[in-house]
Amino acid sequence: MAPLKTAIGNYGLTRPLKDGSVSTGGLQLDHIEVEPIIAAMRRMVRGLEFDVCECAFTTYLSALSFEKPVTAIPVFVTRNFHHRAVFINTRSGIETPKDLEGRTVGVNRGYTVTTGLWVRGILQHEYGVNLDKVTWAATDDEHVAEFKLPSNANYSIKGKPILDLLASGEIPAAVGDLRSDSPDIKPLIANARDAGFASYRKTGIYPLNHTIVIKNSVLQARPGVAEELFNAFKAAKKAYLARLDAGKDLTAADQTAIELRQVVGDPFPYGIEANRKALDAIVQYAVEQRVIPKRVSVEELFAAGTHQLVG
Repeated sequence: MAPLKTAIGNYGLTRPLKDGSVSTGGLQLDHIEVEPIIAAMRRMVRGLEFDVCECAFTTYLSALSFEKPVTAIPVFVTRNFHHRAVFINTRSGIETPKDLEGRTVGVNRGYTVTTGLWVRGILQHEYGVNLDKVTWAATDDEHVAEFKLPSNANYSIKGKPILDLLASGEIPAAVGDLRSDSPDIKPLIANARDAGFASYRKTGIYPLNHTIVIKNSVLQARPGVAEELFNAFKAAKKAYLARLDAGKDLTAADQTAIELRQVVGDPFPYGIEANRKALDAIVQYAVEQRVIPKRVSVEELFAAGTHQLVG
């Protein structure tokens, strides 16, 4: 059969798969490099350009709600705690999360970006913020073109650099994986790293960001491909964890994975059961934040044949 055209980011976790150092069984993979990988996600849900593609989880949920013909496997190649991803202008008068109510909060990229969804869920469920009392202003449109913003969101700052807006005070707060040396910008949640770890110990929720999706036409034409891909990603993960254990030539991302390991155990659990709490939470938050119209079961999200797989 023809090689599968894939678009997957370059991480320690995926490199053994992409460089051919682990077996992919009978699969042939044609890796297409897309930088940044988020551009591939948009191309996938709008034009089905790849057979297999990394996809932000909220993009995937939104795509399913508009019946896009893609299905995920329970492989999650990026994840993190997001208490660190909300920032304020120090001159804004915002001191606590509840102070965001009545304000406009910038969202880096689209309203449906996964980091934004997790941050809003944290603000609502851990800090009591009424999300409907906040106006969420996104700097870009959504990967899924058909998505319509809820009434408390807009594109009033579309195309503008979010850090400049935050530093100038044009917006008092912003959400995203942002980095700034400005003395006028600081994280809203103090000791965010420890807050994230404490949240995990209390709830068992280890937030996931990106999954892997397959075109439905590929699933129909090639029975068993979902399980084969899962096993290939599992083999790559095993090789990556062995490299972490060896402790040689570690990157900053590797060091973060080792740190996470001390808190969560497996820093990259695959499979439905190992991720059920996070999956239940992200679906719940997506409904609450009007990213999707109704709740779906976790099993509905993943390809048949992968529901019992463990990675």
